[in-house]
Amino acid sequence: MSALIHHFVVHRIVINDEGKIQAIPREKCLAITPEIEHLAHQINHSFNTKPGKGVGHFIEDAPASDELAPFNQSLKDFVSAQKAGADDLEQQFHQFSLNSTQKLIQALIDTGQVETGFLIFCQYEYLATQYLMITLLNTRSHVEVNQALELTAREHLDLAKMQLAVRLDLTQWQVQPEQQRYISFIKGRMGRKVSDFFMQFIGCEELVDVKLQNKQLVSTVDAYLASENLAPQEQEQHRQEVKSYFKEKIDNGEDLSVSELSTRLPSDDASQHNFKAFTSGLETPLEDTFQPDPAALKQLAKFTGQGGGLSLSFERKLLGDRIIYNPATDTLTIKGIPPNLKDQLSRQSGTE
Repeated sequence: MSALIHHFVVHRIVINDEGKIQAIPREKCLAITPEIEHLAHQINHSFNTKPGKGVGHFIEDAPASDELAPFNQSLKDFVSAQKAGADDLEQQFHQFSLNSTQKLIQALIDTGQVETGFLIFCQYEYLATQYLMITLLNTRSHVEVNQALELTAREHLDLAKMQLAVRLDLTQWQVQPEQQRYISFIKGRMGRKVSDFFMQFIGCEELVDVKLQNKQLVSTVDAYLASENLAPQEQEQHRQEVKSYFKEKIDNGEDLSVSELSTRLPSDDASQHNFKAFTSGLETPLEDTFQPDPAALKQLAKFTGQGGGLSLSFERKLLGDRIIYNPATDTLTIKGIPPNLKDQLSRQSGTE
C-alpha cells in the first residue's frame, strides 16, 4: 500500500481491578515512521483479505450520550478542521480518538459485551482517497533468539485474528454520501455480528451484504458463460480471468465493478449482448460496484459441498472430464481417484 499516513494512534482497553472496562489512553499520536507505515500497510492488507464484510452508512439520527456527540458528528468536526487547514490537526485527531474510545466503551457496556485489546486509529490517503481505519486487536506472544542464544518472549499484534475493524471512505462520505456505502466492516465471528456493539459505536446501518453479492456474482458468471455456448476449456479460461480480476481488486483494496468485469468477458458487440446486460435482466440485479470477498476465489476455482457425512471438493476444470455429473440419477462418476484415497479404500476392501 503506497499510502500517505496522516495520523496514527493506539489506545488500550482493559478490565480494571474492579472488573470494569476502561481505557488506557496514549497521550499523543505516534510519529509516522517507516515502522508505522509498514504496520498501517499490514492492517489494511489484513482488512482487505478478510471475507464476509458488510457495507453501510451513518444513521443520521443515531443516539448520543449526554457526554459525547455521535461518532459521525465528532468525525465531521475533525474533517472540517482538516479542510480548513487547522494548525493543531494532530491534537484534534488525538482528541477525536479519545472521544471515540469512550464511545466504544459505552457501547460495550450497553450491549453487555466484553472486549479488550489495542484500539488503533489510522487516517491515511491512498489513490487520492482519504480513509479512516479503526480496529481492535489483541496480541500474541512469540519467542525470539538473540546472538547470545538467549530466549526472550515478546508480544506482537495478532493481525491474522482481526475480527473487529471498520474502514471509512472519508472522500466518498463527503462527495457522494447519497450512495450510502462509505463504511465497510468485518461482520463478525462464530455467527455473531459485530453490529452488536461495534456498529452501535460507529452508528452504522448495513446496506450491502458483500458475501451475498459475491456469491451471486460467481453464480451469474457461471450462468452467463453457459449461455454463450462456449467449450469447457474456453469457460475455464474466462473463469481464470475473473479469478485474476478478483485477486487484483483484493490486493489493491478496490471495489469490483460489474461494468469493468463485463469488458473482460466474451460479448457480442453487434447485439450488445454482454455480461453487464445479462446481469440487468436478473430477478435480483447485482449492485454495480461492491467489495470483493476473498472466499469467492475458492468458489471460482472449485466445486465444494458437504452433508450427510460426505465432503467433496474438486477443481471446476475436472467437471465433464474426470468427473461426470448425471442430474437424472443424482450421481457423480469420478475417474482417477487420488492415490492416497485409493490406498485407503483398497485397504478397507482387502484388495491389497
